[in-house]
Amino acid sequence: MTQAPKDEKPSFFDKPNNVKRILYVFYAVCVLLVALDFVVHRHIYLYFEEIPAFYAIYGFVACVVLVVLAKLMRILLMREENYYEKSESENRQNKKDGI
Repeated sequence: MTQAPKDEKPSFFDKPNNVKRILYVFYAVCVLLVALDFVVHRHIYLYFEEIPAFYAIYGFVACVVLVVLAKLMRILLMREENYYEKSESENRQNKKDGI
């Protein structure tokens, strides 16, 4: 990790205490939104929308599904680290051989 020059002032996010404060505010907002779900009247169209904190649960499950799908796609689509370099070296060898 490189260090900032001595004359440069550290930014807001370089201080761990500021990052902790932002995370606490984020968590508080999440808790507040879930709590408001019990108070605010919603116009419900489907029966499962009556479940308390349905949209919070739905969003969490959707994120988990996305992560799991991404991991599965990585297994299927991942290539070797030198995938492109290998093909370039094979091309060079073929040119030398006159193929």
